[in-house]
Amino acid sequence: MGTNVIWVAMFAASLAQAEPGASAAGAFQVAMTLQVGGEGGWDYITVDPERHLLYVPRTTHTMVLDATTGKVVADLPGQQRNHGVALVPSVGRGFISDGKDGSVTIFDLKTNKALGTVKAADDADAIIFDPASGKVLVSCGDAAAVVPISPDVDPKTGKADAPVALGGKPEALVADGKGKVFVNLEDKDQVVVVDTKMMKVVNRWPTAPGGAPVGMAMDREKRRLFVGCRNPAKLLVMNADDGKVLADVPIGQGCDAVRFDNGYALASCRDGTLTAARETSPGKFTVVQTLQTRPGAKTMDVDPKTHLIYLPTAELGQDKDERGRPKPKPGTFMVLVVQPTRS
Repeated sequence: MGTNVIWVAMFAASLAQAEPGASAAGAFQVAMTLQVGGEGGWDYITVDPERHLLYVPRTTHTMVLDATTGKVVADLPGQQRNHGVALVPSVGRGFISDGKDGSVTIFDLKTNKALGTVKAADDADAIIFDPASGKVLVSCGDAAAVVPISPDVDPKTGKADAPVALGGKPEALVADGKGKVFVNLEDKDQVVVVDTKMMKVVNRWPTAPGGAPVGMAMDREKRRLFVGCRNPAKLLVMNADDGKVLADVPIGQGCDAVRFDNGYALASCRDGTLTAARETSPGKFTVVQTLQTRPGAKTMDVDPKTHLIYLPTAELGQDKDERGRPKPKPGTFMVLVVQPTRS
């Protein structure tokens, strides 16, 4: 019996602890909640589908969780204001973006031990691996740039490559695997296209009728981008070859992540909603479900093998932070697991 079969069987058994009142009426349901706890905020979550792990930056440390149970497998300290994790199994390394000092922490995927740090640029935020260029790419908001880093860089003395100037504040980015990376510019209402062979911007596309683009995903087979906008709150469907907006659908407030999986475009929002849309006829996209999750569940990742969706959040109190948002109650951090009810 293969490892994947064993793991799926374990997860099926764990669904006996599914959320009370969970309904299979829609395409998705909240199947269970992984109670994790621990201190710190959260931002992007990253799934390792091969080892069934979740990587969760918690401001000053990064937790590695068992995706089935939520048990803490490892905890990497030493960050100041972390945001995201990129995994590069071919070199056995992970990369954690740290916005406060504009750096990237490099760690060993087997031991979960930090190997060193490499300077990126101010406000290092979203981070991905681009297979076409063979580079880790870091979206640096305040620097208005994407910074490439070689995965095999010397973690003690190595340096990042020259930054790619974008002309605006980048948020999420996605690679097509063929030499193009698409980046949201939140303050310019644009998607910019970076040629990762030349490492320069080759196109700029407006996101109207959406504004403040933040989340992004891609259907690489059909060459479509899905762009989550905050103002107004819309999910755009964009042609990845010419930037034409093909469709838009309404989503919740405070979108921070978008994923595409198994025919569904998914947008997770701070207001506690997960919008699922799909193509119902050629060129026509429709919201098929708006699932209630929990307030604060603004980011997510999807396991491409099991199609399970993981959303980090916590119980929110009455006190506000410096941005006027409700503060999470100490020790209440959790990961919601959303399950498709049908293929």
